[in-house]
Amino acid sequence: MAIQGALLAQACAKAADEMQAENIRVWDMRGVSSLTDFMVVCAGSSMPHLRAILRDVSGLVLEWHGQRPANSEGKADTRWVVLDYIDVMVHVMHQEMRDHYGLEELWANAKEIPWQETLAEVTIAESPVTTTRH
Repeated sequence: MAIQGALLAQACAKAADEMQAENIRVWDMRGVSSLTDFMVVCAGSSMPHLRAILRDVSGLVLEWHGQRPANSEGKADTRWVVLDYIDVMVHVMHQEMRDHYGLEELWANAKEIPWQETLAEVTIAESPVTTTRH
């Protein structure tokens, strides 16, 4: 099932969380930037950790929802990679790069989405309901 927008951003955040990405944040960029509608930013602590986060975000979102990034920019060795799903951009960064570039300050006008709470509601809504009568 293909998803878009906030649901895709939340799925990307959940996939990053599966690989213990650090400090995961999701922002609604509509009205703030023409680059994308939603942005996910997360950090990794080492090159192998960054590679694992990238692998899991791409792989799990494909497995869960059949979506592949339209493009990716950078390599884990550069310590900053962007997965571009068109309406969602996922920034996977080494914490040093994240601190240096300060995306949180750059996009301070964007509304943050509490992805953990919202995702729980989405997961429940998507689960098939079965009832058993005795």
